[in-house]
Order: sequence, then C-alpha cells, then structure tokens
Amino acid sequence: MESAPEHIIRWVGSQILPHEADLRAWLHRARLAREDVEDIIQEAYCKIAELSRVDHIASPRGYFFTVAKNIALMRIRRARIVRIESVDEIDRLDVMSDAPSPEQEAAARFELARVMRLISELPARCRKVFEMRKIQGLPQKEIARVMGISETIVENEAAKGLRLILRSMASQDLTTQPNKEPKRDADAGRN
Repeated sequence: MESAPEHIIRWVGSQILPHEADLRAWLHRARLAREDVEDIIQEAYCKIAELSRVDHIASPRGYFFTVAKNIALMRIRRARIVRIESVDEIDRLDVMSDAPSPEQEAAARFELARVMRLISELPARCRKVFEMRKIQGLPQKEIARVMGISETIVENEAAKGLRLILRSMASQDLTTQPNKEPKRDADAGRN
C-alpha cells in the first residue's frame, strides 16, 4: 500500500486524531469487544489515509464516526454469530456531528434577520459605513476614499453603528423578557 500524502497525514493528525478517545468510548458503548474496537479504529484510519483529498469533509468528527460505524456494521454482518444487541446498539447511536441542530439554525436565522433589520434602521451614512466596514470587511482607508470622508469619520460612524445596534438589541431583549413581579405603584394601594 502506498503511503498517504503529507497533507492527508497532517489533516488526520489535526482533525481526526483528537476524536479517537470519543470514538473508542462510543464503540465500547455499542458493546463491542475491546479487540474489535481497536481493529475498527485502525481500519477507519486506513480508510481515511486512502483518501486523495479531504476538502469535501465538512465535519471531520462526523466523518470519522461514520467510517467507524460502517466498518463495525460490516464486521457484524460478516460474523457467523451476531449478538443482536450489538447491531441494535450501533444503530441507535447517533453519529456525532459538528453541524448545528435545526433549532440552532432557526435561532441563528432569526438573529441574523434581527441584526439586518437593525442595520437597515441606522442613519444613511452610518449604515453605509457600517456595512462597508463590518459586512464587506473593507479597510477604513478604502471606505474614506470611496465615500470622500476622513478615516476618523469612518471609525466614528462604524463605532456609532455598532453602539446603536447593541443598544437596540439590549432594549428589545429587556422588553421581550417577562417581568418576574409586576411593579407596584406606591399610591396604588391608597384610596
């Protein structure tokens, strides 16, 4: 077998190796024998080392767990005597993923829409500077040149935009949180 390219070896060392202990524990929870666990992990490393590229792998941890799960299932299917609880346990284990949950994605979309709305409510020049600086990532000098204003004004407008957005978010958060106790007016009890 030909050795893996250097970039694959570096990638495995930095992106896969840190998850080996978690994978080992995960496989032990599936009630696999210790020797089988070690063989599965070794075979998973071999499969990953055979890859010619890794840039398509969005979640190295999830990929490592999926490769190991597939190897474990293949070994169990090949075995003459299969402990049914092993297959059941492996199928019930969720493959760990770095991907956000649907709830996290929905919350992130909501927050993004909220921030975009707050940006759109900024004064015109402040909004333009804020968008160019914070969203497009342009340097202050470039923004100053394009807009025909000084770098100091660019810096001040970007800071002002951030301050206004944070203030709006804080006040919205305060108004959306339920009060623990209603405020009592000192005169309310008097007739």
